[in-house]
Amino acid sequence: MNTFKKGVHMDIKVWMYVIYLAVSVGLTIWVARALSRNGQVFLEEVFAEERLARAVNSLLVVGFYLLNLGYVTVAMKHADPVESTSQAMEELSLKIGLVLLVLGALHFFNVFALGRYRRNRLRQLATHPPLAPIGRLPMQSTPPGSQLVDAYPAGPQPTGVYPAGPQPTGPQAAGPQPGAGPTSNPPTR
Repeated sequence: MNTFKKGVHMDIKVWMYVIYLAVSVGLTIWVARALSRNGQVFLEEVFAEERLARAVNSLLVVGFYLLNLGYVTVAMKHADPVESTSQAMEELSLKIGLVLLVLGALHFFNVFALGRYRRNRLRQLATHPPLAPIGRLPMQSTPPGSQLVDAYPAGPQPTGVYPAGPQPTGPQAAGPQPGAGPTSNPPTR
């Protein structure tokens, strides 16, 4: 009779293992396919090249399978005897719950790492500074109306770069000098 009872315990434990493997492997395959299919769009935006995104997606799926199926097989062993179906269900729910937590943790780690890579790439591609200017340069204060009085001598008014206000004096007034600085044009032949 003791042998019969031991055989029943073994059968419950074996069925627990079979159900655990079926559910865990099924969940791993389903999550990997969903992440691969839906993550392709995200990876294309992160890497800005479809071929590279497909290659990274394939590598992530292989790594996902290896990590998850490795964890599933390591966590399968249960040293204590299983005496009833309710105990088997409790152990099974604990093991499958741990598999789901590992799947979720790996998913969030991947999203975090790829999101960080994407932010760095966008920051490098930005053409303007990431922060707005803090303030403005102070304006010269002049009494109201004084900028037009005596600003131009009698005669025709100037047109061009400085249509209103005081005109520059000194070397800047004549414009760029030939051969002076980066604004000069090279001679043409």
